[in-house]
Amino acid sequence: MRVAILGANGRMGRVLIEAVREQEGAELAVATVRDDSPWVGIDVGELAGIGSLNIHCTAVGKLNADDVDVVIDFTLPAAFDDNLGWCVKHNKPVVIGTTGLSVVQLEALNRAAEQIPLVFAANYSVGVNVMLALVKQAAAALGNSADIEILEAHHRFKQDAPSGTAMAIGEAISETLGRNLQECAVYGREGKEPPREHKTIGFATVRAGDIVGEHTALFADIGERLEITHKASSRLTFAKGAVHAALWLSDKQNGRYGMNDVIGLT
Repeated sequence: MRVAILGANGRMGRVLIEAVREQEGAELAVATVRDDSPWVGIDVGELAGIGSLNIHCTAVGKLNADDVDVVIDFTLPAAFDDNLGWCVKHNKPVVIGTTGLSVVQLEALNRAAEQIPLVFAANYSVGVNVMLALVKQAAAALGNSADIEILEAHHRFKQDAPSGTAMAIGEAISETLGRNLQECAVYGREGKEPPREHKTIGFATVRAGDIVGEHTALFADIGERLEITHKASSRLTFAKGAVHAALWLSDKQNGRYGMNDVIGLT
C-alpha cells in the first residue's frame, strides 16, 4: 500500500518514515509538511536520520490523491479538520494518532467514519492496548473498594495534558464502573483539601526531559495496592503499530475502528 505520512517533520512523523520503510507491504509514497515549512523539498530519509531515500517532503497543500492509498496523520488538532476533510473528499482510509481533539472534532471524526474507514486510537502500542484490557478487569474486581489514580509522564515538548493515553485509561475504568469521567476526574490537588472522595479518578502528569511515555493505573485499598504500568522506550513501537493499522485498513468497510480491532483484542 502506498502510504502518505502527514506532519513528517514532527517527532512521530520522522519515526513513521522509518517504520513504513521497514514494513513489508507498505511503500512510502509521500511525506508532507506545512505549506510554509522550511522542510519542503528536504529528503525524507535525511529528515528521519536514516539516509537519503530520494523522496522529498511535499507541501501538504500539494498532496496528490492519485499517489496515495492510505493516510497516517499524527499532526496537531489545528491541522485535524483540513486533514480529515481531505481524506473524506478523496475517499482515502486514514489512521489518526492526533491527541487533544475537541468534542466537536471527535464528532466530525464519527461523521467521517460513515464515509471512509478509519482507525483512531490514543495509543498505537500493542502493550498499551493490552493494558487497557487489564485495567477493565482490575476495575471490575477492585473498583468498588479501591481508590483509583492514573499517573503519566512524557517529554517536555508534549502539549496536551493529561495525555490521550491517560484519558483512554480513565475512560476504560470509568465505563467499567458506570461512572462519567467528566464528573469524577480530578486533575490536580493543592493545599489543604477534604478527604478524597472514593468515586473520583485522579490524574497526575509529569512533563520532563525526553521521556517517551509512561502510564500507570493505580488501584489502592487499605492494606494492598495494584499497579498496572506500561513504559515505552522508543517511539518506533507506536509507529509500527500505526503502520500495521494502515495495512489492516486496506479491505475494511467504512467505519471507525480502534487498535482492539486491529490486533483482535476483545
